[in-house]
Amino acid sequence: MKITFLGTGTSQGVPVIGCDCPVCSSLDFRDKRLRSSILVEIDDQSFVIDTGPDFRQQMLLAKVKKLDAVIFTHEHKDHTAGLDDIRSYNFLQKKDMPIYGTPRVLNQIKREFAYIFEEVKYPGVPSVQVNEISNTPFSINGTTVTPIQVLHYKLPVFGFRFGDFTYITDAKYIEDEEFEKIKGSKILVLNALQKTHHLSHLTLDEALEWVDRIQPEQAYFTHISHKLGAHHEIEPHLPTHVKLAYDGLTITL
Repeated sequence: MKITFLGTGTSQGVPVIGCDCPVCSSLDFRDKRLRSSILVEIDDQSFVIDTGPDFRQQMLLAKVKKLDAVIFTHEHKDHTAGLDDIRSYNFLQKKDMPIYGTPRVLNQIKREFAYIFEEVKYPGVPSVQVNEISNTPFSINGTTVTPIQVLHYKLPVFGFRFGDFTYITDAKYIEDEEFEKIKGSKILVLNALQKTHHLSHLTLDEALEWVDRIQPEQAYFTHISHKLGAHHEIEPHLPTHVKLAYDGLTITL
């Protein structure tokens, strides 16, 4: 399994428009963060989790020439807005793109991208195959995916586990039974927005508490705001088995 971090930023990305703080002004490539998304490659299968506003740029940067499915964590625009650009894969692969999400998420996508689902379609619009998921494991071309439900303030959001790898973004709270699904993960990815309290995202300290409870071999933090601080300032103070993810980082299991 190979994981590529396509984007590790929060909803505004980093740098933030109009901001000249030290992080947004940083020349360190690790402080340039597109909206959060990952590419999961297992054997000959390639899956993207979330198609945010930067999806096209992310696919070009990662040179992704084949995509087998898109899996959505939730319906917020920073996780869905780039869906239109899957049409390039429709043309290349000559088939519909399978998309996976809860009924609530898929209904929102149908409203946001109504033209995709019209009976009489405009030529060249994206073509999708809709797959509803619930809070139980499902399979994509033989790969088992286990949803993990967290709360993003009061909104249910799915993280996903692939074997020994677990990816969770936009989390603030988790029920104990969902927490059990994460245990045993060798690699854990969590959102860590900033140092100070936030209504709907884990802070740095809260994310570290989750890591301490789960005890993965390695943890990475994502969905990072400019308010967290510069990469080179924050990472040296983290435990040795915890790192800040950055755009373009790849890991293998």
